[in-house]
Amino acid sequence: MKNRALRAVVEVSFILFLFYANIVMGEYTHSGPARNHGLMWAIRDAITRTNLAIGIAAALVGYVLFESLRNRL
Repeated sequence: MKNRALRAVVEVSFILFLFYANIVMGEYTHSGPARNHGLMWAIRDAITRTNLAIGIAAALVGYVLFESLRNRL
């Protein structure tokens, strides 16, 4: 039970990390304002309550989806 919970926390955290990395990278593409403001500005702009809620929801959905696929295969 403890290993399953730890694995779930690690996987959800990794999905959340990828989500935020994608948002920060998006600040730099094309004519993103982060080119003028810098990395710390991009990080502060990406970490909001709304993005956190979306990221956690997406991470949980992703975890449940992949866990169900693991159990089927």
